[in-house]
Amino acid sequence: MPGQRQNSNLMISQLKIRQTAEEREESLSPRAVKSQRSWGRLKPEEPCPIRTAFQRDRDRIIHSKAFRRLKHKTQVFIAPMGDHYVTRLTHTLEVAQVARTIARALNLNEDLTEAISLGHDLGHTPFGHVGEEVLDELYHCGFRHNEQSLRVVDQLENDGHGLNLTWEVRDGIVNHSKSRAEVLGQDWGKVNTLEGEVNKIADIVAYINHDIDDAIRAGIITPGDLPLSAVKVLGLTHSQRINTMVGDIIESSWAVSGSGIPGSPTIGMSPQILETTNTLRQFLFERVYNQCAARDEAQHARQVIRQLYDYFKENEDQLPPEYRLVSDETERRVVDYIAGMTDQYALRMAKERELI
Repeated sequence: MPGQRQNSNLMISQLKIRQTAEEREESLSPRAVKSQRSWGRLKPEEPCPIRTAFQRDRDRIIHSKAFRRLKHKTQVFIAPMGDHYVTRLTHTLEVAQVARTIARALNLNEDLTEAISLGHDLGHTPFGHVGEEVLDELYHCGFRHNEQSLRVVDQLENDGHGLNLTWEVRDGIVNHSKSRAEVLGQDWGKVNTLEGEVNKIADIVAYINHDIDDAIRAGIITPGDLPLSAVKVLGLTHSQRINTMVGDIIESSWAVSGSGIPGSPTIGMSPQILETTNTLRQFLFERVYNQCAARDEAQHARQVIRQLYDYFKENEDQLPPEYRLVSDETERRVVDYIAGMTDQYALRMAKERELI
């Protein structure tokens, strides 16, 4: 039949689209992860006729509810009065841009790099690291946003079925966090793909630079407060600093990540840029992050998280049905629900229940 023949031809054509993309990946660095040789998914499924496995992961993340909620989650400044402050969503997009630039220059898998970048903060709490700290104090198993990000893509999204992402994307998501460890220092931790390492260092590049801009915008610091040694090496403006950092990462990583080079591959920085980056990061902790954590709005955010936690522990029947399906433990369900809230939703929920 003509219609059946047309559908058959379409399927063959679509299959060639994915195969062509997979064949192009063979020209990547020997150190790059090829989608055809992924370690697979938690649950086996038929490949997409058009997209590679990592392209499919990227799309699933972008279309997830958790990704949409990032636009109303705090990065550093809680409920700022201005349109240009960074949110968790704009941070995520900046990380993806920086990471793809580095991956492209090093001939790594851009699709895998982008998927990790877009998914790395899906489990972040409302009110930024303030919310994360409070849940870590309250929940007996502790709380880390990178582990929650993995829980989101494995279990919480898609009505409790998860997104069923590939092992490589999941590994990059859960291993991206650095806490207070120095950049590339002893406690930096390890990601099992170079693409994951690219995301991890791109996260640093993005947040150091946009947090400086936000702190200046908020009047907490001025450009003249920045460490002079950092300004001399990295530059004074946002674009100068990013260009310097990214260029150095590419140059410092290329020798061990490029085609045909033996030895253990790594993503790194030159000693001078690394020292300066850590100096700038430490400056931000002392002059910006610690001050923001002590502000009245941060104290209010802590109170909101605590009150919501206590309320839902005592009123489990008020949790949405889907959160009652993902765990047998009440506190785990409460943590999942609160961690998924946006700043606005958490405030509204606390007010509606007269908790604040």
